[in-house]
Amino acid sequence: MTDRSGESQRRRHPARWFPILLILLALCDLRTEVQLLSDQFTLTGLGYAIRHHQLAVVVLLGSPSLWRRFG
Repeated sequence: MTDRSGESQRRRHPARWFPILLILLALCDLRTEVQLLSDQFTLTGLGYAIRHHQLAVVVLLGSPSLWRRFG
């Protein structure tokens, strides 16, 4: 019986590493822009980072939802 309940838990949350992977990839994509913004913050630089790295920004903004879904 315990094997089946453990197996159902794994099926329910098969990829707990998925949000961590997405967040790390998004941060790697934004690494250069974060360094530039930390050196000298400008609204133009922030707009560029958001405009040209939309997927990474959406992943970071949606990370709380990912934690609730997969965590």
